Amino acid sequence: MVKITKEAALLYHSQGKPGKIEVVPTKPYSTQTDLSLAYSPGVAEPCLEIEKNPQAAYDYTAKGNLVAVISNGTAVLGLGDIGALSGKPVMEGKGLLFKIYAGIDVFDIEVNEKDPEKFIEAVKAIAPTFGGINLEDIKAPECFEIEQRLKEELDIPVMHDDQHGTAIISSAGLLNALEVAGKKIEEVKIVVNGAGASATSCTKLYVALGARKENILMLDSKGVITSDRPNLTESKKFFATDRRDVHTLDEAIKGADVFLGLSKGNVLTQDMVRSMADKPIVFALANPIPEISYEDAMASRPDVLMSTGRSDYPNQINNVIGFPYIFRGALDTQAKAINEEMKLAAVRAIAALAKQPVPDVVNEAYHVNNFTFGPEYFIPKPVDPRLITEVSMAVAKAAIESGVARKVITDWDAYKNHLRELMGQENKLTRQLYETARRDPQRVVFAEGIHPNMLKAAVEAKAEGICHPILLGNEERIVKLAKDLDLSLEGIEIINLRHDKEAERRERYAHILAEKRAREGANFQEANDKMFERNYFGMMMVETGEADAFITGLYTKYSNTIKVAKEVIGIRDGYKHFGTMHILNSKKGTYFVADTLINRHPDTGTLIDIARLSCDTVKFFNHTPVMAMLSYSNFGADAEGSPAIVHAAVDYMQKECPDLAIDGEMQVNFAMDKKLRDEKYPFTRLKGLDVNTLVFPNLSSANSGYKLIQAMSETEVIGPIQMGLNKPIHFTDIESSVRDIVNITAIAVIDAIVDKKKKCGNPYR
Repeated sequence: MVKITKEAALLYHSQGKPGKIEVVPTKPYSTQTDLSLAYSPGVAEPCLEIEKNPQAAYDYTAKGNLVAVISNGTAVLGLGDIGALSGKPVMEGKGLLFKIYAGIDVFDIEVNEKDPEKFIEAVKAIAPTFGGINLEDIKAPECFEIEQRLKEELDIPVMHDDQHGTAIISSAGLLNALEVAGKKIEEVKIVVNGAGASATSCTKLYVALGARKENILMLDSKGVITSDRPNLTESKKFFATDRRDVHTLDEAIKGADVFLGLSKGNVLTQDMVRSMADKPIVFALANPIPEISYEDAMASRPDVLMSTGRSDYPNQINNVIGFPYIFRGALDTQAKAINEEMKLAAVRAIAALAKQPVPDVVNEAYHVNNFTFGPEYFIPKPVDPRLITEVSMAVAKAAIESGVARKVITDWDAYKNHLRELMGQENKLTRQLYETARRDPQRVVFAEGIHPNMLKAAVEAKAEGICHPILLGNEERIVKLAKDLDLSLEGIEIINLRHDKEAERRERYAHILAEKRAREGANFQEANDKMFERNYFGMMMVETGEADAFITGLYTKYSNTIKVAKEVIGIRDGYKHFGTMHILNSKKGTYFVADTLINRHPDTGTLIDIARLSCDTVKFFNHTPVMAMLSYSNFGADAEGSPAIVHAAVDYMQKECPDLAIDGEMQVNFAMDKKLRDEKYPFTRLKGLDVNTLVFPNLSSANSGYKLIQAMSETEVIGPIQMGLNKPIHFTDIESSVRDIVNITAIAVIDAIVDKKKKCGNPYR
């Protein structure tokens, strides 16, 4: 883990605009009309509607997606009572986490008031602003009264995350750790070292999940909390034991199954861990120094199941796994509270998620091949993109079923899609691709079956129901890799194209290819040798109809793949060239970019083919093409070189396709700025239209352009998408993620479906 220095932390918070969050307008504000709608006189109308019906505030204001992070600074992280203002960086940080993980807006509010009654009144006074309140860093025992009173007296969700966040995540971890250890929660002996807000809330939730109070020993700074001790707070009385034979941690931990530490560092020794029961569960959650270090705990005995609050060790108990999604579900149902049913639903959803196959993005973030449920992975990672759907939906359902929801969700598939789109994990186009492919899954050959990403993609595509995968490669190596990655190959065909049993098929393919290219110098022996290469063999499967589509490119140079594709599959009738397109899904819209992969230095004829193919491909994705052909000059300003080539291509396209919205050559800023373009060049065929298709003058500019946008923004990129070959042959590259390959697979399947329809006399494009 990178060491965080004082200098680096201060620089992070001070450089550029001080702090970590800002307010961003969500409505237009560039014209006088915009401002009149935003403020006076237009703003009066929603005010009057809210006066008639307070619930309308959720329709006309940001209330429904706005949470207050409120603190008085009396228990800030491990810093203690440092005051409200000093705690502001923490509250801003909490706001940042709400936004990046769940899309929730936050105002951080630091209240300079330690008196619980006055603090409660201050929070109640500002509560109408918000859809929910997250109490933060308030010391015990005052925090118990503050939260309880606010929950009783307000009709919006209120949660003290220091109590319940840790409780929810550690409870999910405990359920799974007990499953790994083969133990039952109602039978285990639990020792809790710490009696503050987090420790109390954790232990109460354990009891709600089935742990027995008589099996729990809680300790504070004075030792085991016994019922005969004077001056106990109400929360300590609840867990006080009647036992008189234990007083110290050393005595309490003997034979215990579970240790929960929410106290201070280095209080649990190796000997104490050795004295615990078989397969002990140790949650050492003091930060930044746990009650026992991960290394010491693991060295004490090999069967220990360990969690800490640190990100540099397995099974981190991190509140960010819970609170953004709990509030997300509560806000989306306009809940009146966050109740026990909602918290328990979150616990079970988090626990269940750890048992599911882990997305590639999580493995990549932690530089591992594959997380699998077990001793080193029984809690989901904070970066897991499925948390927002799994936890938020579970909480929302619990809110509805328990009767605290004002808004009832009925279409859960639509809600799940909304959550994915909210965080940019999925867009409507991608979802449509998958849904279309699922209607008629095709046989897709994956060239590099031994590549981990392609193997994972084939398995995922099968699980998504979008294709019937066929893997090319050595079956023993593929089976071993699948076992190492904990992947099921059920329903997936493996073909070892070099195996003797494939000799007849190789010869048959060779005869077909040799005959097809006989007038181009091909012969059988040469063609037969080529059938030992995965690209030739796989493409011949598609050419002969023994497969429907082919995915390749992770190991092979593009130039080699292009050569094979031309030789085996050939270019569509009416074209002399083929190309590729990338789709960019940005917050501004969906854009189609060509040619990003194939044609290095296109002449006019090549650009014409690219433009025609792009037109077809954009229609293929149910969009109407509005096409700008790009260069570094505008409309004939430079009559030589690249601009002249593009100019000639535009001239041809406008004459041959009079109904197509296409123009150029033009600079990219004029293509993207409708107002600028129309004012400067009112004659353009694109007047009044928003461009969605960009044809670049050469491969360097197209390839660099889409990669620059991808690197500098949150734009999702789909591609490369093949345009112009006779059959569905699609490419990936060495940088392709599993999700990239699955997306291309969906496109290949749809391409194959369309190809079959065309042959049946039902042309699609």
